[in-house]
Amino acid sequence: MKKKNKEDLKNIENQKEEKKDNSKKQLIVKKNKENKGRLLVSGIVTTLLVLIIIDIYILVNIGLEKITLPEFDFTENKIFTLSEETKTKLENLENEVKITFINYEDSNSVIKVAERYVLLNNKITIERINDLASRRDLMEEYSLDATDSLIVISSGERKTTLSEYDLYTYDYSTYETIDTTEEAFTNAILDVITTDKPKVYFMANHVQYQAEYYFYTIMSLIQDDANEVDTVDILSTGSIPEDCDTLVITTLSEDITEFEKDKIIEYINKGGELLILNGPNITGKNLTNFQLVLDQYGVTIEEGVIYEGSSSNMLNGYPDFIIEKIQSSSLTEGLNMNLNICLLDAASIKFNEEKKEELNVEYEELAYTSNKAFIRTNLQLNEISKTDSDSEEAEFVVGGIVNKKIDDNNSSKLIIFGNELFVSDMQLTINGYIYIMAELYNNYDVVLNSIAYLNEREDIITIRKDYDTVAYTATELQNNIVMAIIFIIPLVIIIIGIIVWQVRRRKK
Repeated sequence: MKKKNKEDLKNIENQKEEKKDNSKKQLIVKKNKENKGRLLVSGIVTTLLVLIIIDIYILVNIGLEKITLPEFDFTENKIFTLSEETKTKLENLENEVKITFINYEDSNSVIKVAERYVLLNNKITIERINDLASRRDLMEEYSLDATDSLIVISSGERKTTLSEYDLYTYDYSTYETIDTTEEAFTNAILDVITTDKPKVYFMANHVQYQAEYYFYTIMSLIQDDANEVDTVDILSTGSIPEDCDTLVITTLSEDITEFEKDKIIEYINKGGELLILNGPNITGKNLTNFQLVLDQYGVTIEEGVIYEGSSSNMLNGYPDFIIEKIQSSSLTEGLNMNLNICLLDAASIKFNEEKKEELNVEYEELAYTSNKAFIRTNLQLNEISKTDSDSEEAEFVVGGIVNKKIDDNNSSKLIIFGNELFVSDMQLTINGYIYIMAELYNNYDVVLNSIAYLNEREDIITIRKDYDTVAYTATELQNNIVMAIIFIIPLVIIIIGIIVWQVRRRKK
C-alpha cells in the first residue's frame, strides 16, 4: 500500500513537471509568435519608412530640378556667383530680357551661370531649344544647321548672339584659358537694353592701314560692346560728326591737313575724347599738323622702334615683339584679371611734364617696358642685341592716359598707345599655329576697356573676374579631421551598433 502510494505520488509529480514543461513550451511558443508578430510589424514599418524616404528623395530631386536655388560662394574672388558690378547694373533691370539656349545640354555650366541672372532679376528668363530642326525660322535667321549651338540674348526687337568662343579668352603669358562667361552675358544684356549707344569713329583718311580691312576684328568687338562704329573722312564731311563720342586715329601715312587739324582741336575743346594708336614714324614723314594736335595734351611720339632686352618681355625670342603689363590705373580699376599686351614695332611716348600746369593736364602711365629696353632708329640692322647705334637701355612708356581740363564744365581725355599693329588683323605664326595680333594676350581687351573708359561706360569694363583655378592643399590638422570623418566616425558607429546588438541579445 505504501509502495503504491509512492508510485502515485511520483506520477503526480511527473504530471506536474509535464504541466510545467508544457506551460513553458506554450509560453515560448506564445513569445515566439509574439516576437514573430513584432518582427513582421517592425519589418513592415521599416520597409514603409524606407519607401517613404526613397519617395521623399525622388520628390525632392524632381523639385530641385524645377527650381533654381540661391548659391553660397565662399571663394576669395566669388567665382561661383555674379560679381557685385553685375548685380549693381542688372538687379534693378526694368526691361524684359530672354536668354535662349539653342542645342545646349541642361547640365552645361553656361546654363548654370544664366540661372544666376534669373535669380538676380525676375525680368530675365531662360528658354531652351533642343530640337532646332523644328525651328526653321531660327535656322534661317542665324544660318544654323540642326546640330549647331548658339546663345541668343533678346529684349523686345533687339537681339545679340554669343557663340562658345565668346565665353573664353586665352592668356598667352600663363597659357591658361580664362572663363569670361559672366562678362559676355552682362555685356550682351546691356547691349540689348541700351538704346542710346556711344558712337565711335575711326579716321579714314591719311592713315597707314584702312580700318575696314586691317581693324575689322577690333571694330566688330567694339560694336559688340554696346557701341556704334563707323569711319569718318573729315575732309569730306567738313567736320567731326556731332554724335562722335570717341575719335580713333591710327598710324598716319602722311600728315593731316591744317583744316583737319583745326577741326580735331575744335573737337578736343568741346570735350571730345581721343584714342590714338600710333606707331613710330619710321620713314621720317613730316607730321607737323598731327604734332600740333598732340601738343594739346603735351604728348610726343618718339622716332625709332622699341626693342626689349629682357627675354621675359619678348614674344618667342623676337625683341621687337614686346610683352608689357598694363599697370594699375583708371583703366584697370575694378578688374580682377591681369592685362598684358603684345606690341609689334612700338614707339616710345613722351609726356611734357614741364607744361602740365599750362596745358591743364594730368598724366597717367598705362604701360612701359622693362629697364633693359632700347630704341633702334637704324632698322637695317639685323642684330637682335643692343648695338652702339641704339639708345641707352631704359624704361619707355608705350601707353598712357591724359586728362585735359577745358573749363569748369568740360574736359577731354586721350588714351594713347605707341602702336596700332597690336590690335590689327595682321596674322602671325607661332609654333605652327596662326594667330592674329588682336587676339594675342589681352590686346583687344585693352582697347575695349579704353573705349569704355573714354565713353564713361564703367558698366562694361568693371565686370571681369578672375576665374583662375587654385590647387588646394590641406593642412595636417585639416587632413586629420577629414580622415576622421571618412574612416573613424563610421567605424565607431559600427562598433556601437555591434555592442548594442550583443547587449540586447543577452537580455533575451
